[in-house]
Formats: sequence, C-alpha cells, structure tokens
Amino acid sequence: MKKILFLLLLLLPFTLKAQQTYRFASRDTCELYLDVYRPAPNSDSLFQGKPKPAILFVFGGGFIMGERDSEWHKGWLEHLSREGYGAVAIDYRLGMKGYKVGKGLKGAIDSSDAFLQAQQMGVEDVFSAVSFLAENQELTGIDAHNLVISGSSAGAIISLASVYDIACGRTQGLPEGFQFKGVMSFAGAIISTSGAPEFTSAPCPVLLLHGTADKAVAYSKYGAFGRGLWGSDFLAKQFQKKGYPYVFYRFKDRTHDVASYMEACWPLERTFLEQEVMQGHRSTLDALVDDPALPSWGNISLDDIYKK
Repeated sequence: MKKILFLLLLLLPFTLKAQQTYRFASRDTCELYLDVYRPAPNSDSLFQGKPKPAILFVFGGGFIMGERDSEWHKGWLEHLSREGYGAVAIDYRLGMKGYKVGKGLKGAIDSSDAFLQAQQMGVEDVFSAVSFLAENQELTGIDAHNLVISGSSAGAIISLASVYDIACGRTQGLPEGFQFKGVMSFAGAIISTSGAPEFTSAPCPVLLLHGTADKAVAYSKYGAFGRGLWGSDFLAKQFQKKGYPYVFYRFKDRTHDVASYMEACWPLERTFLEQEVMQGHRSTLDALVDDPALPSWGNISLDDIYKK
C-alpha cells in the first residue's frame, strides 16, 4: 500500500500541471482567463524536426453561453496534449447574452449591429490572449508565434473574423508582425453589416468544416441588405476566385452537428496541421464528405438559439 501511495504522489504533479489557468485580461464587466494544456510527458512535440503549433481554442454557444473548460471539448484538448500539441482554451465576453432577438431573417437583420459587436468583442479578447501568451512564454510554455486558432460555432466565427482582420491589416492589440500559423473552423462564418467580407490579402492556412444543411450558422450566406453571416461556402468561393489556398470539408446533409466534430475529425485536422501548417504545402482541397457513422444531434436554427 505504501508503495502505491508513493507512486501516486510521484504522478500527482503531472496531473496538476497538465492544465494551468491564467488571467489574461480585465474588462469592465469581467475577468478573462485561459487554460493551458502543455504537450503531455513523453509525447512527441516535433514533426519532422519542427515544433508542433499550439492550438488556441474559442468555444461556441451563440455568443450567449459556453465555457472554456466545458466537457464538450475538454476531451479534444486533452487529446491534442497527448498528440504532442500545446492547447489554450480562452474566455471571451458573451456579447449577445441577455439580448432579445426577433424571429427569422427580420430578427437577425434588426439585431445585426449587436451580432457584429459580439463578434468584434470576441476578436478583441482573442488578440488580448495572444498578447498575454507572447509576453509570458516562459510562464505558460506556449510560443505565441506558433499558434493555430480554432473555434466551434460562435467561436469559429470569432476565429475566422480574427484571421480576416489580420489579413485586412487590422491588428491593434497584437504583437508587431503577428500572424496565426493556421485556422480551423468548425461551422463558422464572418458577420458583416457593410456587405460581403472581402479578404484584401491571403490569410494563413485555412481549414473549413461545415454541414451543408446547417441552419444555425450559414453554410453559404444568410441575411439581406448587406447585413448577415457569410459562411464557409461563400469564403471558399472567394478564396478560389482570388487564388488563395484552402482546405474545405463539406459534410453532406449535416446540420450544426459539425460544430462539435473536433474529436471525430481529428485525422483531417492532423493532416492539415502536418501538411499545410508545418510543411507549408499551401494546397487546395475541396471535398464533399458523406459519412453516416459521424454523430448527429438533430438540427437547430437561429430561432431556436435566440427565442424571445
């Protein structure tokens, strides 16, 4: 028994240090924290001699709910750690919490300014987290200049908007010359109130995953009068037109389930990280996926999320 207890005491520090929490920003309404998952002991943190990037994850929840340490994605973050990747899960301000949205297209248009503000608050918080990591690498063990941003649903919207702002030269709050090494978007889009978003320079390597029947976050676009969401299908067409490389997996007849496919699609993510991010292939892949084995939790719409 004493021998077993001694072994448990030896293992305890590794358990405690697997995830560490830091405050990275103070806002008028709240304090923002991030959780750091370092590569697990004995994992391979190199790929062909190059350090694997850390994954900065932005959770989903319609800008009204969600937590950085939710069990919905914590298993994926721990999986990344075991695969030799650092991971960082961050807080951001929930800009639509308490906001009453009308039904359907009219409700979305009427509240488009609030949606845009929520997106940009998230971008500001992402940039603050990046700056914190850049200033505290020795403390966190995370190299801020080797970061891939990833998000689910609202978090994917924030992730794509962060990459979009950088590509368009809007980098206030970031270290000078900063660029993400890549972005992985699970059912994401970009919110705009001034017409379709247009990239003025090539973004970092892009991985898009989206269900073709998604009624919560637009697969193509949603809105009117220059206000709305421009989804993965729209962005892919723009990248193709401009000659920007991208990787896009279109999940046939899948709904907003794809926002939760982080663990289910790990082989696709690993290939993207190894080939596009670390090897720098900059290839274009656009594929339709029809896999009945993937999980499904039914369909939700904007009305379901933002019922008055």
